[in-house]
Amino acid sequence: MNDNGTLHELNGRYALRFELFFPHNPEEIFLVITNPSHFSQWYPFATGEMDLRLGGNIAFDDGEGTTYNATITELEKPYLFGFREVDDLINISLQEKDKGCRMIFTHTFNDDSWAVNTAAGWHKCLDVLAQIVNGKPIKWHDNSTELRKIYSDAFNMKR
Repeated sequence: MNDNGTLHELNGRYALRFELFFPHNPEEIFLVITNPSHFSQWYPFATGEMDLRLGGNIAFDDGEGTTYNATITELEKPYLFGFREVDDLINISLQEKDKGCRMIFTHTFNDDSWAVNTAAGWHKCLDVLAQIVNGKPIKWHDNSTELRKIYSDAFNMKR
């Protein structure tokens, strides 16, 4: 993944925003993002159970005994996919651009004390998403410490 995420404050909440460019059309990217088997490969704790409709549920399991559902809040094929995961909002928008697609991934949440760790985690997840989209074998990079330092410095926060 080329670009690092940015942190924004909005109405007392925080939003991490990542932008990625893919040399594919939005339809192709949307299919990968919303395909339950692909989704569970790059999205943390996703089980692969997804009712892909407005108001539908996405099932999660943290592997430590906690299961929960997210509710799909936005679904406009092939440009918009969003859901509420407890109090957090995830929005993924796709726009045609330069013979490809610009994806904007936004995670909105309440507590900025987790912003650095969350940004580092999403960076790794979106890197895997890019591998899936581009037909490459999935490789999770062991760069969490480096990413936390990058985001700590970028957000001017203590780790």
